[in-house]
Amino acid sequence: MVAREGITLVNLDAEGVDVQFRRDVLRGLGEAQKAVPARWLYDDRGSELFEDITGLPEYYPTRAETEILRGRQAEFRDLIGAGRAVVEFGSGSSTKTPLLLESIAPAAYVPLDISGDFLRAAADDLAARFPGLPVYPVEADFMRAVELPEAVTDLPKLGFFPGSTIGNMIAPTAVDLLRSMRSTLGEGSQLLIGMDMIKDVATMTAAYDDSAGVTAAFNRNLAERINRELDGTIPVDALRHVACWNDDHARIEMHLEATRPIEFTVSGQAFTMRAGETIHTENSHKFSRRSAHLLLFAGGWSTRHWWHDSEGRFSLVLADATRPRSAP
Repeated sequence: MVAREGITLVNLDAEGVDVQFRRDVLRGLGEAQKAVPARWLYDDRGSELFEDITGLPEYYPTRAETEILRGRQAEFRDLIGAGRAVVEFGSGSSTKTPLLLESIAPAAYVPLDISGDFLRAAADDLAARFPGLPVYPVEADFMRAVELPEAVTDLPKLGFFPGSTIGNMIAPTAVDLLRSMRSTLGEGSQLLIGMDMIKDVATMTAAYDDSAGVTAAFNRNLAERINRELDGTIPVDALRHVACWNDDHARIEMHLEATRPIEFTVSGQAFTMRAGETIHTENSHKFSRRSAHLLLFAGGWSTRHWWHDSEGRFSLVLADATRPRSAP
């Protein structure tokens, strides 16, 4: 019999709205460069659209990462070993997860995701595929401290953070998250993390501006979500999806650009945008081996092993929790 338990850690107000979502949106829309943290792209509809994106011909990261997970299973088994609780941060539909679980014979699986319905459906599917594996879904914003289920407290942990989601964050936020993961997972833990590598600009840009317009719909869904959940009046038809390469910051940026002057309200607060003004919705930082190593080390992790796909586009990195030191 499979042990199951669900935990909900999202803070909702009396109207059922995520308190942090409202706070982030109102603060971000009030800044000189309007911006909303990328994690709010992933409500149920956004998560569905992102799953569609991963199958697009332009979107190479999923295929590249899946190639590594399929082709290096024996190495995962040797370097990670059996009996760990796999804690997946931002699990989504967990389409890559079975490839990892098949490799390492885990003792439990703990998917963490902010999208509750999507999380539970994915957890049900995975539990059915691995009937002897305890699955403990946790609905939570993994950008904040997460308390894991008691059932896995004494198990060694493997954090799984695929898809180069770490690239969505500016460096201070990414370091904070890595440190939080280190704290959540504890001593003796490991982290298997996806990191997208720097390559030619055309390939990188196309992955975030596909010809079918799915990424554009994904981006505009953020404005639609604001309208749905925060009593917004944003004229979504006046927003254009933009994806561009910022070489100074080594990242693809996604924006929603106003095609005409607009006025709108969110939770009763009034905002305006000039034609050409944007809401910055996502970064996707790309890494060199050196910059990836430095970021992980700053976050409390020491790299143990690197894997690349056959075209060198994408990396999976296995890292160990760094033990505290009192001196250099």
